[in-house]
Amino acid sequence: MAPKYKLSYFNVKALGEPIRMMLSYMGEEFEDHRFESDEWVKIKPTTPFGKSPVLYVDGNQLCQSRSITRYLGRKAGLAGKDEWEDLQIDMIVDVIDDFRAELAKYEYEKDAQRKAAVKGPLFSEIAPFYLKKIDAVIKNNNGFLANGKLSWADVYFLGISDYLSHMYESDIAADYPNIKALLVNVSSLPKIKAWIDKRPATDL
Repeated sequence: MAPKYKLSYFNVKALGEPIRMMLSYMGEEFEDHRFESDEWVKIKPTTPFGKSPVLYVDGNQLCQSRSITRYLGRKAGLAGKDEWEDLQIDMIVDVIDDFRAELAKYEYEKDAQRKAAVKGPLFSEIAPFYLKKIDAVIKNNNGFLANGKLSWADVYFLGISDYLSHMYESDIAADYPNIKALLVNVSSLPKIKAWIDKRPATDL
């Protein structure tokens, strides 16, 4: 009997979208449980570590979006063929998450002075550094993020790309042709495209 999946996450793409896309790529039906921010206070205590998203697999709770996407990627045949290839995938995903963390420092800073101080270096130095490096990695990997072929890293990157662009206050791919081509190609995969076409419209 095939596993029954339920994803519980806020009504946004953000960190839940890589999981939704991975399940869609696999052709798996899943319950897309979305909740609003004011419901989180009640839901939080029911999660494994007070974090979201949570993927239920036959009732078992799984947390950490990157780990879940990796798990589904292996099931989908989008992991590396050996430990070395897995390492290449893990490394670039960690780099992408480092970039996300830098953007989040700015996005979620509430103190106006500290936010202003973070903004300059982020937009003039830090973000371009990461985006140029990621763009070059894609160029050197046959249009993908690792090992010269499609992997769960590419699905993960597409899944959080709108979230990254939201925090970056601009399209992350606008000045980076290899990033743009990758996102277009992965979003054009038939089952992922079908998900994109039917998913609820959200700002991020």
